Amino acid sequence: MNKKILLIEDEEQIARFVELELKHEGYEVEKAFDGRTGLQMAESGNFDLILLDIMLPELNGLEVLRRIRKSTEVPVIMLTARDAVMDKVSGLDAGADDYITKPFAIEELLARIRVALKKSGRKGKQESQKLTAKGVVLDDERHEVSFRGERIELTHREFELLKTLMVNKNIVLDRDCLLNQVCGYEYTGETNVIDVYVRYLRTKIDDRFGIKLISTIRGVGYAIKED
Repeated sequence: MNKKILLIEDEEQIARFVELELKHEGYEVEKAFDGRTGLQMAESGNFDLILLDIMLPELNGLEVLRRIRKSTEVPVIMLTARDAVMDKVSGLDAGADDYITKPFAIEELLARIRVALKKSGRKGKQESQKLTAKGVVLDDERHEVSFRGERIELTHREFELLKTLMVNKNIVLDRDCLLNQVCGYEYTGETNVIDVYVRYLRTKIDDRFGIKLISTIRGVGYAIKED
């Protein structure tokens, strides 16, 4: 069965071009030209992936994404003309799987779609796991993190970064490796996005509970060290 993609894009020429290319690759495509309609379609349709522009009428893309994430983990790739690091962080924090800035080569978009779909398929097959380090407990099945019974609220990307570090406890991971694990191999943005997420995690965990969970290995990357 062909994969079904929802394209939410207000620029009709871009939407038509992307639609034709996706159909040529064998995907089924449905389109929406504003955020409110796109959200309704996303919530009612059984889509394998969503391409979502940020600058949309009716409801902006980030708000659409936040609402989508309340009910589904369908892969979402953000399409936007913005390229600032904090804009990317906002999209990824809201639950986006990837981020591509306009103008983009259609070949790059198709590659990112393939990666997101493969990653989604692997995620569905993974067994749940509970990880621990220095009193912090990460429950992968429940998507929850706690410290000595007190719950810690994390965004999707913060959770994925923490999980990657905990799975590789006592192993130093460089920024490129963490970026690949958290944002996907096709992500081509700045590696300092990882520094931003580490800072967020330290604020929510290290500073809050008075522990040193994440260590910086100067000139290399980050690690969770535990004897």
